[in-house]
Amino acid sequence: MEQIGIAFTGLVAIWLTQHRDYNYRRYACLFGLAGQPFWFYSAYMAQQWGIFLLCIFYAVAWARGIRTYWLKPVPAASQSPSNANE
Repeated sequence: MEQIGIAFTGLVAIWLTQHRDYNYRRYACLFGLAGQPFWFYSAYMAQQWGIFLLCIFYAVAWARGIRTYWLKPVPAASQSPSNANE
């Protein structure tokens, strides 16, 4: 079951991170964070402590996305590709 959760949430999260539209891209962190319990469980059950530690860093990174896109969002108009390097 955890492998299905990892695969589904991971693939959707990665796919969304590369979307050109801000309104789609902002959902990547939600799917990424939703997959973290599956990663933690899988790493714990396999006693892969390095992967478990890495899961903590991934969870923090996805949580930063929650803060960036949902708690303190920047207006979508300023997210256009022409403004990305400013």
